Amino acid sequence: MIARRNLLAGLTTTFALAACGGGKGADARTLRVGSQKGGTKSLMLASGALDGAPYTVEWSEFPAAQNLLEALGSGAIDTGIAGDAPFQFAYQAGSPIKAIGAQAPQEREPGAIALVVPAASPIRDAKGLKGRRIATTRGSVGHYLLLRALLSAGLGAKDVTTVFLSPSDARAALQTGAVDGWSTWQPYVAAALAEGDRIAVDGRGLAQGYGFDIAHDSAIADKRPLLDDFLKREAKALEWANSHIEQFSKVLAHETGLPLPIAREFAGRGGRLPVPIDAALVARQQVVLDTFRRFGEVKADRPLKDAFVLA
Repeated sequence: MIARRNLLAGLTTTFALAACGGGKGADARTLRVGSQKGGTKSLMLASGALDGAPYTVEWSEFPAAQNLLEALGSGAIDTGIAGDAPFQFAYQAGSPIKAIGAQAPQEREPGAIALVVPAASPIRDAKGLKGRRIATTRGSVGHYLLLRALLSAGLGAKDVTTVFLSPSDARAALQTGAVDGWSTWQPYVAAALAEGDRIAVDGRGLAQGYGFDIAHDSAIADKRPLLDDFLKREAKALEWANSHIEQFSKVLAHETGLPLPIAREFAGRGGRLPVPIDAALVARQQVVLDTFRRFGEVKADRPLKDAFVLA
């Protein structure tokens, strides 16, 4: 077991990293890409998919989708990947963004999204959440998993105390006993398991787990050729990662500071493939939006179809 309090220390700090040509955010030949920790940047660097790209990529790295989407909505970056839940949360809040690409998980492995608890916790399933304090990040896939878990157990919002925290603060709260569980995603799940925690509620069957390439409206208007090229290169990178787990794991470990065994587990659980954004996919996203609305987390009513650029 890895020493507690140390593993997450290097994993939850916000970074702003320039891959090359820093300070050229407004340049029409520069694509400003946001990446969650262990996400797009690690994937593209490991695969070499950007080799020969006829434009500069300027990276910014964030600990969670919410931070990335805030930067995207403000125009600080042009594009980035986020899960379906945080994307819908941000879009309904009025953010000038749209999904231009989609990724579906391959056969979902246990723990890709999960609610983790201390090993000695009496919580064994979703029904055990009643009366408990559960940490998650507002609008995240972890938040969505918590809501779906409550519904699956016939519980409502008042049956738990939801504590909204950043990943680093949520981890600390779980370690100190300030909360009883933490609903989160990879690589935080892998790190928690390595420190001795266990999964009480797994996301399989509860959360769809789509990822979306999301772009600011201005980037869609002004940098569409760059975005289209980036998506093609990203698709090749995903194929590479799915067949080169060990090589990808080593880059993940270097980029995130995670021990190699945990990076390897993360890489093995996170396989995705590009899928077209079509009417059927948009319809499936209605479940995400309806769930947030049912719990009063989203009150706006922007048309769901307008959040996507159809293939």
